[in-house]
Amino acid sequence: MRRNVPHVTTAALAAVLMTAMAGSANAQKKYDPGASDTEIKIGNIMPYSGPASSYATIGKTEAAYFKMLNEKGGINGRKINFISYDDAYSPPKTVEQARKLVESDEVLFIGNPLGTPGNTAIQKYMNSKKIPQLFVSTGAAKWNDPKNHPWTMGWQPSYQVEARIYATYILQHYPGKTIGLLYQNDDFGKDYVIGLKEGLGDKVSMIKVEVPYEVSQPTVDSQVVQIRTANPDIFVNITTPKFAAQAIKKVAELNWKPVHFLTNVSISVGSVMQPAGYENGQGILSAAYMKDPKDKKWDNDPAMNEWREFMKKYYPEGNLDDGATVFGYGVAKGFEQVLKQCGDNLTRENIMKQAANLDFEIGIYLPGVRIKTSPTDFGPIEQLQMIKFEGESWELFGPLMSGEKNS
Repeated sequence: MRRNVPHVTTAALAAVLMTAMAGSANAQKKYDPGASDTEIKIGNIMPYSGPASSYATIGKTEAAYFKMLNEKGGINGRKINFISYDDAYSPPKTVEQARKLVESDEVLFIGNPLGTPGNTAIQKYMNSKKIPQLFVSTGAAKWNDPKNHPWTMGWQPSYQVEARIYATYILQHYPGKTIGLLYQNDDFGKDYVIGLKEGLGDKVSMIKVEVPYEVSQPTVDSQVVQIRTANPDIFVNITTPKFAAQAIKKVAELNWKPVHFLTNVSISVGSVMQPAGYENGQGILSAAYMKDPKDKKWDNDPAMNEWREFMKKYYPEGNLDDGATVFGYGVAKGFEQVLKQCGDNLTRENIMKQAANLDFEIGIYLPGVRIKTSPTDFGPIEQLQMIKFEGESWELFGPLMSGEKNS
């Protein structure tokens, strides 16, 4: 009997060790629905049809980027399953697609869903379900509210930040001049108006006329005519691409020559400036945080060359003049960074934790623009530089600017 005791003890010890090792392995790997040893499911909602369909190329670029990553072995050994649905820029459809992604497809999170109205419609649902609504593709200020909406985070600079930069520029260069606003009658447009008015402060009376338009309308021609009738010195064009191109054309048709500001979301050369006619866009002002693919100064830029090679191989039908593809590529790099930081802890809670602890640069963004977040600041990008349309591309000028309220 005594001779058997050490044998029994060894066997028991081995069993305890094996259990401990298994427990340790399980402790290292943590998964929520949508993640496993081999796969990470990311949901996405884009307007592949409807009035904002020019943005569809963003979703296509992201799909191509994940295809490239998967060919290289994925992220931490896991392949990305990118499930992207069309909502036609219609909030009821956005709700339907979000529910499908969460409840049927069981994605780990919804990444870069596009549009302020649609994201507003799903924000409460995503937060109540505790599922990340990550790197929302809209600059509404409401995405940077970690206290009340800890599961929602934006990506691009907020519209209010951008509009305050325009206000600062107007006050510096055009004091006492009058302003006419064309804006989309939803949270997207209203955020810009709020930021502009905040930036103008006690000079808000410079705004002479404000004309909204509905996204369901076929054109904004009548609105532009209405603003022209008031004859302001400055025209602030707060529109999405289809309507931006229409407004630029109409201003030219009316032979009106205001100082013209255009929102960053509509500065794509391929989907706005080209259709509007290059000759009609000369001198238009905006602000940027990404390198413009049409700007010759980036012809030999290593990061832009990397993007061009990617486009050639993985998204050859994509328009190299369309800044929206650069945008999609940058966001996909953001997801890659978050998932790399997550390691084997692929819970929804850890996705948000890592997203709230970013500090890195993306080469396709302007020098000095940094992706930076914290648990109390869900605004990854907060710097822009003024640009002017000249010839067939945007020219940068002036310093990087921050439109934060305290700046």
